[in-house]
Amino acid sequence: MKSVYVSGLSADQSITSSFLVQTKELRSTQEGKAYLRLELSDRTGVIEARMWEGAERVAAEFARDDVIKVQARVVSYRNRLQLSLEKLRRAKPEEIDLADYLPHTSADVEKLYEELKSFAGSIQDPWLRKLSAGVIEDPGIAQRLKRAPAAKMMHHAYLGGLLEHMVSLCRLCRLVAGHYAELDADLLLAGAILHDIGKLEELCFERSIGYTTEGQLLGHIVMELQTVNRRMDAMAAFPPALKTVVQHLLISHHGQYEFGSPKLPMIREALVLHYLDDLDSKMAAARESLAAPGGEDGWSAFSSALGRRLLKLDEYLTPGTAESPQRELHLEPQDPRGDCSEDAK
Repeated sequence: MKSVYVSGLSADQSITSSFLVQTKELRSTQEGKAYLRLELSDRTGVIEARMWEGAERVAAEFARDDVIKVQARVVSYRNRLQLSLEKLRRAKPEEIDLADYLPHTSADVEKLYEELKSFAGSIQDPWLRKLSAGVIEDPGIAQRLKRAPAAKMMHHAYLGGLLEHMVSLCRLCRLVAGHYAELDADLLLAGAILHDIGKLEELCFERSIGYTTEGQLLGHIVMELQTVNRRMDAMAAFPPALKTVVQHLLISHHGQYEFGSPKLPMIREALVLHYLDDLDSKMAAARESLAAPGGEDGWSAFSSALGRRLLKLDEYLTPGTAESPQRELHLEPQDPRGDCSEDAK
């Protein structure tokens, strides 16, 4: 097992540890000198690393998705931690335990999956219930769904993250549908269950989290539209108008053209699905930013997902004390058929 993880790094620290290579680039300085830029990761996070001496020789000795052992100095650059590499080599097979390098949800995946199935089963409309349950209970989908991340970097970017995000979004949809009586709760739940199913094909997550070739060319919106279309087409007499509405929920859930959405949300349920999806992703990004190493003066390191640093509020409200532990997201199973009225909040 690794003794030093990304989450435990601090500036001016000398380390010897191993990391998974996520990105590898051989670059040149303005003077034409080659240097190596890497993004290295373990199950606790990602850190940028650079090697200035012997870069071309060393770069030929390993590839992306390899585990490498490094000797390095931790430095702070523009309020972000970075590794200045002194030595590195490819790790030996007997030195590698993949559980050290891929981050994983702290929630119970099997309980999350059962809760997701319960949400699908609670849908009253028979077509949407059969569609949603049929997709997530497909044997070819279920096993990947229990392992898949929701993204490479932006939010829920860890094994099990997609399932965690889907369940969280289903809970939000139930709450909001209980507040706004004009919303179709069945459509919202179906949208929450199906809206990111294309990420199972867009992302690869065996040795590291990245994009498949098809995922880079098509994107998860197109890929999930194909998956869900095939499922609806296989259901005899699936209502054409309902099929169009389901398709609209999928292709509009990014909300804006500049965010990759082919269409803007044009029904209430699509609008709500977009904002709840965005809220859940932003809260996950905030949680991860505040828990990540780096930052100073009571602020987190810069979050690329949020485009800002965040104040560590517990420290700010209680000056002079040790850093308060970050609040974790506890995804305990809930009854999706429960009362979602105002009185039940």
